[in-house]
Amino acid sequence: MGKLLIVGTIAFDAIETPFGKTGKILGGAATFIGMAASQFEVESAIVSVVGDDLPEEYLQLLRDKNIDLSGIEIVKGGKTFFWKGKYRNDLNTRDTLVTELNTLADFNPLVPENFKDADVVMLGNLHPDIQMSVIDQMSERPKLIVLDTMNFWMDHTWDELMAVIAKIDVITINDEEARQLTHEHSLVKAASKIQAMGPKYVVIKKGEHGALLFHHDHIFFAPALPIKEVFDPTGAGDTFAGGFVGYLAETKNITFENLKNAVIHGSNLASFCVEKFGTDRMLHLQKKEVNDRLLQFKELTQFNIELKQPQTL
Repeated sequence: MGKLLIVGTIAFDAIETPFGKTGKILGGAATFIGMAASQFEVESAIVSVVGDDLPEEYLQLLRDKNIDLSGIEIVKGGKTFFWKGKYRNDLNTRDTLVTELNTLADFNPLVPENFKDADVVMLGNLHPDIQMSVIDQMSERPKLIVLDTMNFWMDHTWDELMAVIAKIDVITINDEEARQLTHEHSLVKAASKIQAMGPKYVVIKKGEHGALLFHHDHIFFAPALPIKEVFDPTGAGDTFAGGFVGYLAETKNITFENLKNAVIHGSNLASFCVEKFGTDRMLHLQKKEVNDRLLQFKELTQFNIELKQPQTL
């Protein structure tokens, strides 16, 4: 069984979409990553920080997924990170209404001793200094280090971000962020530039339009499964990352061919996440549902074609 270390936020989210809105509910990158990764045979742990205002039942939901929580710091009298957002009608754009860092502002991650030798490390979207601190605490270099980041860190912590990117194996970002990071409009050129910064593999997420995997001159595309009803895109990217790293930690096979499978597994799990608000769909997801939808993915992309030889005159 592979070992997976997840670093990221456990948070309160308040979400509004054209289909409704919520009060404060469980969210955060590490939460979605952990729940997605729990679909695989992996030993996983989360490193994060919360206030003592986070209900114990939320932590128990993660324990019930067999996630080690010994790396979560609970700050007495502290408040948990809070994000509030409103999605527009197309669900592709959103407005951030409230961001309260709270305990996250002074977060000093501590990797549990029994996870300092993790096979795979998933660095969720956080300050690059926090991500670097986790890398430095590992007792040996993990087989795979995966980084998620966003344009905010590109705008405000460029040098620190570049230092982290130089030390990782895989970066997962969306198409807008890839273009900002490289000043290239072509995603093929952007991926090439990012690989020159350090990562061997580049995953560019395109939301409802799927995801691209780049490795040297090799490119793989995974579509997003068309869903009848999309209620809430929050956490879909983190769920994708959780499926991606969970599969790789289970299989312990770090090759381009296997990363292609990991992208499909990530896309598959992300397709469930959007069907309900917050973590609700992922909490109750059954293995049979996952496998049935994987078959749908296969049918969506598989075809036979006969290439006729050109006739000579």
